[in-house]
Amino acid sequence: MQFTISTEREAQFINITDLVQRAVEESGISTGFAVVFVPHTTAGLTINENADPDVVHDILLGLDRAFPKSPAYRHSEGNSHAHLKASAMGSSVTVIVESGRLKLGTWQGIYFCEFDGPRRRQVYVNVLGS
Repeated sequence: MQFTISTEREAQFINITDLVQRAVEESGISTGFAVVFVPHTTAGLTINENADPDVVHDILLGLDRAFPKSPAYRHSEGNSHAHLKASAMGSSVTVIVESGRLKLGTWQGIYFCEFDGPRRRQVYVNVLGS
């Protein structure tokens, strides 16, 4: 399954858990794995807390501190900080599927991580049975 996300600002996290769960349901697979992948070099994926929005704020703040914008970067597009953040987060996540449901922890959600928006982005989900 493939879906498109439209981001609204340079840096944001979008909870895509429901979209990935829908892909699992549409696959008809009861037991296996869901692999989620983004084909972008300035966006990523992560699994983290989805109950307190301050967690997302704090992660973005930490990434900004770890990878600030800098005139010392050589990449001519001026978005090296976004490439660094995307590399730190990663371009894929894998989640176990049991009884047709994503096996996430109570407070976990799957997030699309935008670091160079606003943009239209693609997300791929492949559900594999075991």
